[in-house]
Amino acid sequence: MVSQTMESGPVLGRRHFLAGAGVSLFVPRAARAGDLGARELLFDNVHTGEKLKVEYWANGQYLPDALVEVNRLLRDFRTGQVHPIAPHLLDLLARLRLSLETTQPINVISGFRSPATNAMLRAEHEHSGVASKSLHMQGMAVDIRIPGRELGDLHIAALAQRAGGVGYYPQSDFVHVDVGRVRSW
Repeated sequence: MVSQTMESGPVLGRRHFLAGAGVSLFVPRAARAGDLGARELLFDNVHTGEKLKVEYWANGQYLPDALVEVNRLLRDFRTGQVHPIAPHLLDLLARLRLSLETTQPINVISGFRSPATNAMLRAEHEHSGVASKSLHMQGMAVDIRIPGRELGDLHIAALAQRAGGVGYYPQSDFVHVDVGRVRSW
């Protein structure tokens, strides 16, 4: 926002300048640069064996055909049901790869879950924390790990994003990330 204009160009108000400077200090240069170009993800679905390398965002917009591919890969592998995945979940995953400085694919343990699958998992793992209203059922959560990166490092990187929920499951070898409210367990 411009507070005043002078012959030499716009002059930012102190508050706007400081706010912008604060953002610059806390967003890594690679993340800022990545926002200007294309966004790409690599996936490896550990249950189906499917792999996907996809540019899902370019020229300032999400690419519909790419989102269809992602939705298919992140489908409920138990039922085959496909559901739209929240595009901002993909942005979170892209930022995680950038912050971990990796080119490795994201190993997908669980993406979308149908209500039937979620109920089955809840019944099987009564005390494991499977939520009755899991964000997996809305395409807003994914359970992941990244080859070549320690699970603890992935967990810390996910927490640092402050973009939603983060669950740490070292015994099961995955980190849950979602784009719901910020929380951790």
